[in-house]
Order: sequence, then structure tokens, then C-alpha cells
Amino acid sequence: MVLTAEQRERFARDGFLPYGRILEAEETAALREEYDRVFAEAGAAGAVRNLSNEEDEQQMLQLLQVCERSLPFRRLLYDARILDVIEDLIGPNILLFHDQALSKPARSGGPIFWHQDNFYWRCSPPNLVSCWLTLDDAVRENGAMQLLPGSHFAIQGHERSAEGSPLLRADTNGVGREPVVVELPAGGCMFHHCQTLHSTAPNETDRPRRAFAIHFMTPGTRDPKGEIMRAGWARPVLRMRM
Repeated sequence: MVLTAEQRERFARDGFLPYGRILEAEETAALREEYDRVFAEAGAAGAVRNLSNEEDEQQMLQLLQVCERSLPFRRLLYDARILDVIEDLIGPNILLFHDQALSKPARSGGPIFWHQDNFYWRCSPPNLVSCWLTLDDAVRENGAMQLLPGSHFAIQGHERSAEGSPLLRADTNGVGREPVVVELPAGGCMFHHCQTLHSTAPNETDRPRRAFAIHFMTPGTRDPKGEIMRAGWARPVLRMRM
């Protein structure tokens, strides 16, 4: 195991685990360049989604399945440094649910409201774990993630955040814990449960905040229709120990 007993207990208790830097500076720089290339190409093809309310002139840019557009990011899915942590959290048999790039441009980067990922996904059992990896230094001012410890133990109600916005906003009343802002260096990551309430603030700085999220699941996970999600090119087996 790569995680200590204390780290595993913290994840079980809080629903998330700040991990710190996991990539070397040279790797991070190369992925930033690739990230920008993929975003520019996908943007030109109309494949990038703005999750912010465009009337506010903010941008919270989302690109799904970067691994289908980029070999460097597809290789990252199989990175042993990440999978070793995931194995400690959900076990040795690991499939990809999906990945996504989440970019907050300088000065105009919009917020993501409090939410639980699985309220969108509706997967069962709800035991998916995400690796949220930053390609820039992530601090409170440019949109570092903040999370509510212990919120993964209960499903919260969600409603539309604003007219015309694709985002949901969770009801955090009664959760009873103070939010924790997880600041990370470039090349750093944190892991969180699919029911942990989390949000990110707007980017009010002069530098971008580029993040990449990998969402992992175990074999047998079912979709909202109750059907088992099968492995394939878009949902590869990342590690299997028979």
C-alpha cells in the first residue's frame, strides 16, 4: 500500500484526501502544453462546453474524454502513481468512468457551485473516486477546490443554480462542517468520493487554472438505468488483479 493507515482513515472519514505533488515539473509542463493544444483544437470544433452562465461573461470550460483526443492524457490514466492510490481506496480492479478537463481562464473563470458528482451521474453503488489533478498552482483566489468533510455519507438535494445555467446547486444546510480549501502546487492532486460536496470559486487572478479530473469505478458499477457499465475503448480497464 502507498497510503498510510491515517490517510485511508482520513479519506473514509472526510470523503477526500489531499495528496500533494504527484507529477514532476517537466511532466506537468508538457501536459500543460498538450492541454492547451487539445482545448484549442476541441474549441475550434465546438466540442468545449461553457458551464458558466454566459450572460455573466464568465467561462468555466469543460472538455470530456480528453483521453480520446490525446495520447499523453490517455497514458496518464494508467500512471501507477495514481492507480496505486486508487487501489488503496477502492480495490485492485479499476475501470475508467470518464475523464474531463476543467479550465478557468484568467480573470474570467467562473465558479462551480456546491454539488455531489453522483447526483449528476446516478451510478450505483456510489463508490466512485476521482483524482483531481492541477496543472497550475491552485489557490483559493484562482479556483482551488473546497470540500465539506463528511458530506459523502448522505445524498443532498440539488436544484438549478440559475436560469440558463447547466449547473446544479446543492442544499448544504445542515451539513454541519466547515469547508476545507485544498490548495495544490502544479502537478499536485487530491482524491475525493463521488458523494463529497465540493465547489470551486471564480478565478480572479491573472493566470489560468487548468485542472484534469479522472473518475474511477469498480467492475459491476451500474448506470442510472441499472445496467452494468461495460469496459471498452471509452471506458478501459486500467488495472485488474485476478
